Amino acid sequence: MNFKPGHLYHIYNQGNNRQCIVFNADDYIIFLKMYRKLFIPCAETLAWCLMPNHFHFMVYTDERCLVQIKQGGLVIDPVTNAIRKLLSGYARIFNKRYERTGSVFRQKSKSKCLNDITVEPGKNITIMDYFVNCFHYLHQNPFRAKLVVRLEDWEFSSFKDYAGLRNGTLCNKELAVKLCDYDPATFLEKSYELVHDEIINKLR
Repeated sequence: MNFKPGHLYHIYNQGNNRQCIVFNADDYIIFLKMYRKLFIPCAETLAWCLMPNHFHFMVYTDERCLVQIKQGGLVIDPVTNAIRKLLSGYARIFNKRYERTGSVFRQKSKSKCLNDITVEPGKNITIMDYFVNCFHYLHQNPFRAKLVVRLEDWEFSSFKDYAGLRNGTLCNKELAVKLCDYDPATFLEKSYELVHDEIINKLR
């Protein structure tokens, strides 16, 4: 992965063979605490969603991603290093908790740079539209998977924080206003406008 400053990324991965990566609320909390510890020093989080067998994060990178970190024979940026530590660290805890061995996640995490999406000529859509749609798509995951009837009922995403139902501090709401058109007055209404598959395909 190659992260550049001043860009928005959709970072995601799923369980190996689509297996569950969390079994209960404690697992979700462990994963999120690890993410917070590793990512706050190197990037800004705009949205997140943890699901039973996969996860999504929307992050904004700044000049901090230009730092080079040596890991063995590799030289990587801090965001790539944070992803690596998150997955390997959580896998160790998960395997120990459930007395299992082997891979927990797919070998390679995905990081889609939203700034680099090609905007097709003649279509009434902009890069900003992709930012906004990715923001809502992450929050819609539990609803789309039919895990909840209302987005408000899913505990393990940033939705409640943006809806004013919880005082989470992980997400940079000021950046969400600027880059994702976040407005507390219209957030709930916009959250239920389903993102079209054509746009979703560009976000992955």
